[in-house]
Amino acid sequence: MKKIVILIITVLVISNINAQDNKDKSIFKLYQAGYYQNVIMKDVRNVEENSAPPKQVQRFKADLKGKDLPNKIDLYKTQWHNSPISQGNAGTCWSYSTISYFESEVFRLTNQKVKLSEIYIAYWEYVEKAREYIKTRGTSVFGEGSEANAVTRMFKLYGVIPYESYNGLNNCRKYHTHEKMKAEMDSYLNSVKISNAWNEEEVIATIKSIMNHYIGEPPTSVTVNGKQYTPKQYLSDVVKINPDDYIDILSIMQEPFYQKVLYDVDDNWWRSKDYYNVPLDEYTATLRKCIESGYTVAIGGDVSEAGFDSETQCAMVPSFDIPSSFINDEARQFRFSNKTTTDDHGIHIVGHVDYKGQRWYLIKDSGSGSRNNDVNAKEFGYYFFSEDYVKLKMMNFTVHKDAVKDLLKKFK
Repeated sequence: MKKIVILIITVLVISNINAQDNKDKSIFKLYQAGYYQNVIMKDVRNVEENSAPPKQVQRFKADLKGKDLPNKIDLYKTQWHNSPISQGNAGTCWSYSTISYFESEVFRLTNQKVKLSEIYIAYWEYVEKAREYIKTRGTSVFGEGSEANAVTRMFKLYGVIPYESYNGLNNCRKYHTHEKMKAEMDSYLNSVKISNAWNEEEVIATIKSIMNHYIGEPPTSVTVNGKQYTPKQYLSDVVKINPDDYIDILSIMQEPFYQKVLYDVDDNWWRSKDYYNVPLDEYTATLRKCIESGYTVAIGGDVSEAGFDSETQCAMVPSFDIPSSFINDEARQFRFSNKTTTDDHGIHIVGHVDYKGQRWYLIKDSGSGSRNNDVNAKEFGYYFFSEDYVKLKMMNFTVHKDAVKDLLKKFK
């Protein structure tokens, strides 16, 4: 009997030691200039003087060095998508990720490989933000950010055009920077508010004039295969996208489940209540099913965590944050409520793999962090997200309604 007890204790001790050895370690990393400073901002500095140098700050990060991580594209089952394109120094990830998603949708639905204009959508989004600013007498948000379903809103209002027809890059610039443009629009709108000059026609015309100077005026028609189309005709007749076929799945406890609800973040500046809210288990299972069934999704959430690492290009939840088995609705809502989970980046999920018992997703990314590797590497412009990270930190995703027919039956 004593031998059995000793054996059990020994096993428990060894197991505890192994568990401790498997705990993730942390490290303080000094900010290192990468693709953003060395490429994007170099382009900005070539055009604009007095660009600020990077701040030398230390960041608390998970130490992923030496970990066995699935950060090679060849491991993943992927769906067709265009090669990653950089958003530059502009807060337009929502447009880049969602336009990328719709390019994949065009291929899935029609077998066409198209490249669509992200900046065309961003241009008209600013126009509609200015219109709302006038309507609310300066209380609505006029920022660079937005949501994935803003793209389908702009589709309905303004259509879409090919990238080659309008890319918004003036003055021999290679990468976008909207800092001066945004500052000028902000200054103008503030003057409108101070003077109480709420003339919609005049304000919209001035906002357009500012954007036309910095990113050019978008065309009112395009020629494709010898035929001329308006942007709305190009959307319906060529790429054949119906904006009403797309929905947004959300998972937050603060709103009732199995109802369409408000996603209460600044980037949802028009206060859309069209988010289909589901419990986290359903959210995760639905996402899995969509990706496994050959769909891609545009997804958005938080990328500011210690486990989000630009060196390995992986995002995972370190054990010093929360154990995997503890990630649930409450853990997710806790972080959203205390604002450690914020709605700060939009990305495109284009593939998946099951690696050592865990699901991972292949992420096409327009941000600079995914570009700190070799420019010729297959992984340039991609991230690799563990399912745990998605469960805890990624708040909502856009998908074709056909992919979630059974889920939609549960809604009132």
